[in-house]
Amino acid sequence: MASVAMILRRAPYGDINAAEAVRHAMGGVSNDLSVDLILIDGGAFVAKKGQEVGDSGFTNMGDTVKDCVEMGVKVYADKNSLKEQDIDVADIVDGVKIANGIEIAALVSGAEKIMIF
Repeated sequence: MASVAMILRRAPYGDINAAEAVRHAMGGVSNDLSVDLILIDGGAFVAKKGQEVGDSGFTNMGDTVKDCVEMGVKVYADKNSLKEQDIDVADIVDGVKIANGIEIAALVSGAEKIMIF
């Protein structure tokens, strides 16, 4: 099975990068790819529970991350990014794994393809 590491660095609201990363992750796993979605920097906000999008027109990314996990996407949030963004581990969507820099480096180096959002 081909493997893809998708790195999301951008925060979930304000542009389409987060939505596109999650859409591509779900599409990849639907097409029998092994997908690791790696959330770093502002991308860590994608995994935060209880997101309120109001009338922004954006999709609630926390709910979408739940869908990814249920579909078989392996979702990782960078431990340092969570700390830098002041996101408590208890506020992360169930099924999202917390990873350190060494673990993330191993995921990226083991992937056949890498996509950065």
